[in-house]
Amino acid sequence: MTGQRSDARRNYARILEVAEAEVASRGADASLEQIARIAGVGSATVRRHFPTRQALLEAVYHGRMQALAEQARAAGDAKDSRAALLTWTHDLLAYAVSARGLADALTYEPPVQDAAADSCNAVLEAAGTPLLRRAIDDGVVRDDVTFHDLLTLTVGIALATEHQATPLPHATHLLQLALQGISPAPTA
Repeated sequence: MTGQRSDARRNYARILEVAEAEVASRGADASLEQIARIAGVGSATVRRHFPTRQALLEAVYHGRMQALAEQARAAGDAKDSRAALLTWTHDLLAYAVSARGLADALTYEPPVQDAAADSCNAVLEAAGTPLLRRAIDDGVVRDDVTFHDLLTLTVGIALATEHQATPLPHATHLLQLALQGISPAPTA
């Protein structure tokens, strides 16, 4: 943003403001042309600032991803590593369910080595992996679970429930089932 003309910065801010509202209303498939129209700019201006739909979605969700990352860092010192990981995973699910289009944005492949460090997936992975690693080290999570596994599970549940009238209760139930298993081991 620095180094841009003031009108370019204003256009960026206006496009992002409109995109946030449109994505909240219509989901990840919100029309880029409609966003441009409402923002009062040409579609080329939208594409100059956001060359791909994914780039626009990343910008729309950037602030919340940073907040989730901060929550993960704060939970890193919790006594109960399992509870910290599961609470953070639930928070991620709750946001993915409430923010139309986020689950769609997170369905892209896991970050590759040269991916932007501030992409939604990269921010979440950098924040959530230490929580997962600690839970694995403490022996409260299987050692073959990856962060991408948790993200895929969370995103899948969010996508499966997003069209329900009240998706969060069902999504939370499904997450609980997945995390606890549908057939718990008998107690001895």
